[in-house]
Amino acid sequence: MEQKFYEEIKQILLEARHKVYQTANFAMVEAYWNIGKNIVEKQSGEEKLEYGSGLIKELSKQMTKDFGKGFTSTNLKYMRQFYLAFPNGHALRDELSWTHYRSLMKVENKDARQFYLEESIKANWSTRQLERQINSFFYERLLSSQNKEQVSKEIKRLEPEKIPEDIIRDPYVLEFLGLNPNDDFYESDLEQALITHLQKFLLELGRGFSFVARQKRITFDGRHFRIDLVFYNYILKCFVLIDLKIGDLTHQDLGQMQMYVHYYERELMNEGDNSPIGIVLCADKSESVVKYTLPENETQIFASKYKLYLPSEEELLQELRKEYNVLEANSQK
Repeated sequence: MEQKFYEEIKQILLEARHKVYQTANFAMVEAYWNIGKNIVEKQSGEEKLEYGSGLIKELSKQMTKDFGKGFTSTNLKYMRQFYLAFPNGHALRDELSWTHYRSLMKVENKDARQFYLEESIKANWSTRQLERQINSFFYERLLSSQNKEQVSKEIKRLEPEKIPEDIIRDPYVLEFLGLNPNDDFYESDLEQALITHLQKFLLELGRGFSFVARQKRITFDGRHFRIDLVFYNYILKCFVLIDLKIGDLTHQDLGQMQMYVHYYERELMNEGDNSPIGIVLCADKSESVVKYTLPENETQIFASKYKLYLPSEEELLQELRKEYNVLEANSQK
């Protein structure tokens, strides 16, 4: 059999699968938009939602009973936010998945959000590509760049492109259709599980760590950011900020942590506190990386004092690798 003939047959099937996915996906996007619309209207159009809303809780309880785990209170709040962020249902695009829209909702600047939406469609970005572009401030970098074409092309190198075999297995679509997701271990699950493990590990370390916050939101220059974990070490008398990355560690990741450290130093340190410490951890199948970040000119203090109470890079790497392997093994059972 000729390879060219087989490739033609294979392409027919892949395109058909993609159409089925796209149809199911857009039906899900429209349904979630309408659920969000109904929730907002039931709440008399109020934009602010008290945490633990009785309506959301009751709706979640009943829908989980009838339709499964895809309708937690958190997910229903996403649907509500979806409607508020994209109030024109006729403008919803069938090229974008629910995961795309969840990422777009994090962008508070409306011009930037519209830019990412249009670029996702034009460049056929995968959800990982879109997420990386948002997290690396692609919109802002493009506006200030002299070489816009080169900046635009870099995402092709940094993240894999969207292919039919991937999107057919989208857990949100499978969940929406009432099917059991396959056994692939999804990146968001992996990331959250690793963060939970790190939180437990540091609290059990016995070196003065006190938990402060998870997904800590900070705001400056009109923009919002979230730090994965924040601790206060009462022996060192300083904040310890932790961000976890899945995939390659970039200069932008390190620069962002430096920004967090400087923000805590300026805005949140109390009298008698020492300078905050940032830790960026990268979990990857092939290689895990740990990088410490301190305010400028604090290297000597770190070397002489902080290292006595902070976990070493090797300790953190060992915990990351161990938990990563356990999670991957469990996902394949």
